[in-house]
Amino acid sequence: MKRIPSALAIAALVPAAAGALALSIFAGETVTGELTRDIVLEYRLPRGILAFLVGASLGASGVCFQGLFRNSLADPFVVGVSSGAALGAVGAIVLGFHTTVLGLAPPTAAAFVGAAIAAVLAYTVARVRGRVPITTLLLAGSAIGSFAGALVSILILFNSPRWSEVVTWLMGSMTHPDPWARVKVVGPCLAASVAAMAIHARDLNLILLGEESARQLGVEAERLKVILLGAGALAAAGAVATCGMIGFVGLIVPHVCRRLVGPDHRMLLPVTVLAGGILLTLADAAARMASSYPLPIGAVTALGGAPFFVYILRRRSAKM
Repeated sequence: MKRIPSALAIAALVPAAAGALALSIFAGETVTGELTRDIVLEYRLPRGILAFLVGASLGASGVCFQGLFRNSLADPFVVGVSSGAALGAVGAIVLGFHTTVLGLAPPTAAAFVGAAIAAVLAYTVARVRGRVPITTLLLAGSAIGSFAGALVSILILFNSPRWSEVVTWLMGSMTHPDPWARVKVVGPCLAASVAAMAIHARDLNLILLGEESARQLGVEAERLKVILLGAGALAAAGAVATCGMIGFVGLIVPHVCRRLVGPDHRMLLPVTVLAGGILLTLADAAARMASSYPLPIGAVTALGGAPFFVYILRRRSAKM
């Protein structure tokens, strides 16, 4: 794939993002009369912004973890963040928690807690003699994710009157009665995580050379792991906590963007953030135009992402 200048990519993606947001506003059933302004400002505009921020968060988390683990097929949930968030949210729904925390709905707050606990546990388990080997961290995250996933399955077996809410959350959804409130949750998470990634983008470039080489060039590798693990987990947690499980965005988008603009994270990060936001905004608009029944956004991204992932694997295998 021929690379293009990163500045050109950003210049093209900015108006594309505006176009995707405009399409999101007009997608769906046509409304007329006095309700139009209220529907646009209170539902369609914030829903489009929410979709963009969630997609951007997944893209940012994906590019962070792919760089940190030096694996272009790593995804935002590689350290068990998604399973931890799922356990928290499903637990809050099934057990019937009603108390809000800092203005957050119980499932959202519980998902944040679950994601944070999973990330901390993965780091703690992987840490040996003051260092965290990347391979060990991957294995620890996989084990914690599997354990949390098993607990989620057990919770789902409980007979709950909120069963549909559980399924909707696990499949990922942009259909919420409070999109502005969710924007206020995921927005700050995205801003904080991207800021941390941008500040350490040069160090992330150096870590691609290997930990020992990075240390020789002045990178505090262990400190960098903590910062990037926290930043990637925060971005993923914000996305999962507000809209549920949405796969493939954080896996495919960073991979494609790296092929387009190269591996320099100083340019790759903004390109991936914009592309991830655009992709999920368009996917949400397509889901609304395809059916009058609200399709789960996670199912839409999987329908497009899974075949593309198979294509990537086939290309990689052919080169071996």
